[in-house]
Amino acid sequence: MTVYRSRIDAWLIAVLAGSAVASWVAAIAVIWAGVPNAWVASALVAGLGTLLPVWLVVSTRYTIDADALLVQCAGLRWRIPVAEITAVTPTTSALSSPALSLDRLRIDYGNGKSLMVSPKDKEAFLREIEMASRSGR
Repeated sequence: MTVYRSRIDAWLIAVLAGSAVASWVAAIAVIWAGVPNAWVASALVAGLGTLLPVWLVVSTRYTIDADALLVQCAGLRWRIPVAEITAVTPTTSALSSPALSLDRLRIDYGNGKSLMVSPKDKEAFLREIEMASRSGR
């Protein structure tokens, strides 16, 4: 079983860091404005604005075992049986997907389903998917 971390584009890091900074600025502005009982709401906004981007980056990964590809991103999970994978093609599609880079692989599987991933080591990921599909057939 091998775990592949997602490649992360610099622009996405900037966007996620910017959202964390914006949440802290908003929280501090509310507190400085003297809004009564603002501490709880401000702490919640700042905490979520920081923790959610970190959770997204830390949790996005792709695990290949003997018979399946497990894709995880934040609280979402997909289990794709290797035997159902019909094609893996490079793409730069910006559609929503559990991929933190636009340097992606589109995985077609099952009955017309697809999912895009962005493993850091794309070549090793492709080799392992190929080996798993050969051993499973």
